[in-house]
Amino acid sequence: MEEPSTAEAGGYDVTQQIGHLLRKAYQRHLAIFHDRLAHYQLTSAQFVTLCILRDQGASSQVDLVRATAVDQATIRGVVDRLKRRGLIALKRDGADARKIVISLTTTGSQLLEATIPEAHGVTQATVEDLNPAERLALDYLLRKLSP
Repeated sequence: MEEPSTAEAGGYDVTQQIGHLLRKAYQRHLAIFHDRLAHYQLTSAQFVTLCILRDQGASSQVDLVRATAVDQATIRGVVDRLKRRGLIALKRDGADARKIVISLTTTGSQLLEATIPEAHGVTQATVEDLNPAERLALDYLLRKLSP
C-alpha cells in the first residue's frame, strides 16, 4: 500500500510554506534580472548597493548592510568587486579615521542610470501575470512583511 503524502496526512509540506514560496518567487525575479541586465555585469546585490549609494550618498559598510538587506560577508565582496570596476570609491571618514566611507563614482553613476530603465522592466516582468489589483495587494503585503 502506498504511503499518504505529507500534505494528505496533515503534516508539514515545505513546498507550500511561505518561506519556500517567497524563495521561489525571488529566484524567478533574479533569473529575470540576470536575463535583462547580464550585459551590464551587475548582480542584483551590486545593483541595489549602487542604488543605495545614489539615494543615500556616501555610506559606511554597516549602513549598506542595513539599507540593502545584504549580509556583512556578502556586502564585503560586493564592495570589493564594485571598487575593482571603478564604480565606487572608498576613503577614510574625516571624523573617524577607523571608518571607511563608500561613495558612487561618476562611472558608477553613469552605469546605474543606464540600467534603471531595464530595472523597471525587470519589475514589470516579475509581476506580469498579476492583474493591477493583485500587483497592488502583493506590494502592500510585501511592505507589511518587511520591517
